[in-house]
Amino acid sequence: MLNEKVTGPSVWNGGELAQSDQWLTYLSPVDSDEIVSAVKSTEAAGIPLFDITKEDFGLPNLESKLADIRDSLEGGRGFAVLRGLEIDKFTAESAKRVIWGLAVHLGTPEPQDIKRNLLHSVTNTGKRVEGSDSTRGYETDDELKFHNDGGDAFMLLCLRTAKEGGVSKLVSAGALFNAILEARPDLAEVLQQPFYFDARSQHENDTKVQVLPIFTEYEGNLNVLYKRRYIEAAQRFADVPRLSSAQREALDLFDQLCADPALHLAFSMQPGDIQIGNNYSILHSRTRYTDHEDASLRRHLYRVWLTLANGRPLPEIYASTREFGPSYARRIQRHNQSNVTHS
Repeated sequence: MLNEKVTGPSVWNGGELAQSDQWLTYLSPVDSDEIVSAVKSTEAAGIPLFDITKEDFGLPNLESKLADIRDSLEGGRGFAVLRGLEIDKFTAESAKRVIWGLAVHLGTPEPQDIKRNLLHSVTNTGKRVEGSDSTRGYETDDELKFHNDGGDAFMLLCLRTAKEGGVSKLVSAGALFNAILEARPDLAEVLQQPFYFDARSQHENDTKVQVLPIFTEYEGNLNVLYKRRYIEAAQRFADVPRLSSAQREALDLFDQLCADPALHLAFSMQPGDIQIGNNYSILHSRTRYTDHEDASLRRHLYRVWLTLANGRPLPEIYASTREFGPSYARRIQRHNQSNVTHS
């Protein structure tokens, strides 16, 4: 059990970050033009979207900024928001090449569902999580409370914003853990014990639930996996133990602290914004939103999950999770390839 406060650049308070825009990375017109050229180049060459490699999507000037972002994601603040991309220069289809091309400069895209889709549209489909075994929050206009996605990192490209709402929020898992430890060290211990999560019918082996702690310390890194909505949803299964009073108290404190404006960073994404976050050190949320009546104007983002080229060591308990299993397997694959290369 981790019973000491964590330190490092990934431990930050949103209230302090919000005092400036230093957490934003601005893309220059030259950067934006370079992305346009890379998209046009892959289209002219007829390269299918998911076959585009880093070499195909040449970004000679922007590459240094992306390298800095990669270092910031793992070993730094843990997130980045890029602003300044002229999204109007792209069709909905060509915008897929934008996020994919940038993603392969940072790492390797991973599947996001049981169908192994590598790119998701984050938009309101009219579905509801309640009463469904498989609907997920990103398919709704619901408030998404603090949670993390799959892979080492999530990446979002904003095409259009909502009529109202849809505010993004980020919180440092390290700062959150420290606040919990300070307020209730007993509950910090509870959060390092197993919880049952509804797998939302996304496990290839039809596993209904996955069982693991919310906070896990491994090789000097604090890691987090949190989806209260799915923890509560797992309670529908008769063979899942009922949440104890201590567990509910821990979850309530977790949510209460996440909602504190002094702890989280809140901002509204603009069309063309790209948000990237390390899933082990950052939790993110989104407020409920109201869409435009015109379907062509409704809120729409593209999402990619990534295994980072410089990703941290992962605990074995993550190997069987739908969120982190692919990134864990990718590390094994790279390790094996390295051994073959050096043998």
